[in-house]
Amino acid sequence: MMNRRTFLRGSLTSAALLSLSPAISASAIPGKGEPASSSTIKAPVREDAFHLGMAGYTFNKFDIDTTLAFMKRIDVHYLCIKDFHLSLDADAEQIAAFKAKLAAAGIVGYAVGPIYMKDVAAVDKAFAYAQRVGVDLIVGVPGTWGDTSPNYEVLNRVEQKVRETNIRYAIHLHGPDMALYPDATSIWEDVKERDPRMGMCLDIGHNLRYGADSIRDLKRYAKRVFDIHLKDVTAPTKAGHAIELGRGIIDFPAFVKMLRKVGYTGSVSLEYEKDMSDPFIGISESVGYFKAVQQATR
Repeated sequence: MMNRRTFLRGSLTSAALLSLSPAISASAIPGKGEPASSSTIKAPVREDAFHLGMAGYTFNKFDIDTTLAFMKRIDVHYLCIKDFHLSLDADAEQIAAFKAKLAAAGIVGYAVGPIYMKDVAAVDKAFAYAQRVGVDLIVGVPGTWGDTSPNYEVLNRVEQKVRETNIRYAIHLHGPDMALYPDATSIWEDVKERDPRMGMCLDIGHNLRYGADSIRDLKRYAKRVFDIHLKDVTAPTKAGHAIELGRGIIDFPAFVKMLRKVGYTGSVSLEYEKDMSDPFIGISESVGYFKAVQQATR
């Protein structure tokens, strides 16, 4: 039976071999007039419906130029925009300049957030910001760190703005670190009877740290999962901490298979929270591992 350690070793070996494929295939090109042998004909790679991205919070100690240059280097092209890179008060000129930088790097800003919304005024500001930026998804927290129960005045306003703007709203969960919306089920209970454009950002690491099964919850709540924060953790408790993908306890082959099974089409964005002052090696390892898992489970 293949255990996770064996899988990781084999997957990374395969990924390394794949990096040699251009040289190998170039040497195998038949000469002029020679028929191509069956060994040189490759089946097209089936692309996943979901796409790998980065949660902007990962780069909270780095400016947008550093962020974009690094993302381009590791071949990741989707970014959830945080307000320290593009202020909530940004005007049309600032937004245009920001979007020009993204376009030059070949990167799509697919959403904004997480944005904390302590009151109705904060909800209005967040939705106006999303409209100016031109995204159709807000990752948000309808409350603050000090809240122990949902603020339904804020949540009702969110629902109203979703209907007015057609911008989807994904509530971010924070596991045992925050009493408000600690897991996927707590979000589901507050959105299941609301507008279908209200859902969740499933942080698979924090969800697991709260004791929930993130793969099961992806299956259970798939129709309300609009965004996913990708991370690995060392334990299914509050003591569990973030670590490079593949080094913790999350079964990523099973997770990727579930993404495909439920037909998930959104972003799966790495939110790397280890060594945030010097995260680049850990991010690179995590991105490489996730791509290897995708390849190995096709």
